[in-house]
Amino acid sequence: MSQIADNYHELISELPAHVILVAVSKTKTDNEIMELYNCGHRIFGESKAQELVPKYEALPKDIQWHMIGHLQSNKVKYIAPFVKLIHSVDSLKLLKTINKEALKNDRVIDCLLQVYIADEGTKFGLDLSEAMDIFESEEFRKMKNIRIRGLMGMATFTDDEQKIRKEFRQLRFDFNTVKKKYFREDDNFNQRSMGMSDDWAIAIGEGSTMVRVGSSLFGKREV
Repeated sequence: MSQIADNYHELISELPAHVILVAVSKTKTDNEIMELYNCGHRIFGESKAQELVPKYEALPKDIQWHMIGHLQSNKVKYIAPFVKLIHSVDSLKLLKTINKEALKNDRVIDCLLQVYIADEGTKFGLDLSEAMDIFESEEFRKMKNIRIRGLMGMATFTDDEQKIRKEFRQLRFDFNTVKKKYFREDDNFNQRSMGMSDDWAIAIGEGSTMVRVGSSLFGKREV
């Protein structure tokens, strides 16, 4: 068995059954992705549309592709025909573009709103009031080709576990607030995407339902 397969089986054995594993395959080769595929894994996450499209075209069609990186509006059209879930929606403008491109493809595209929970200037995302402004807007209510599945957030890159835990707890609070106010009757609003290779265990402890793991599966990224 390969190192990637060993890593996968070890990680899967530690994840609770209700937590979805998104294998972060950005910068990875088709062969590396297929090693995980051959273990039975089907959910992969990419950060750039220009990397995602050729992988979609080359690899088996039962893979569920997630867009986890910052997404520019002008790139949506390339992934709209097939993307399973967009984690990184951070503006009403982007949501409108996804809805428009989904309509062209006769699809409903699942999305997560990315909320800003980290203490870092480099992270993208909305604060809770901005997210609520989107849900209050007339434009959002008219969108028929997107489905909001929940929230996504990234914690500060730090060794301070208490800080990370506090930030994940903030995302769960935001999720509960939004759920209660806008999606109380919607069972599809049920995902909290938080936790990566370094902090997934903390995230699960704070209520994550979906973790995005790359280096713990594929090995550290080559610089």
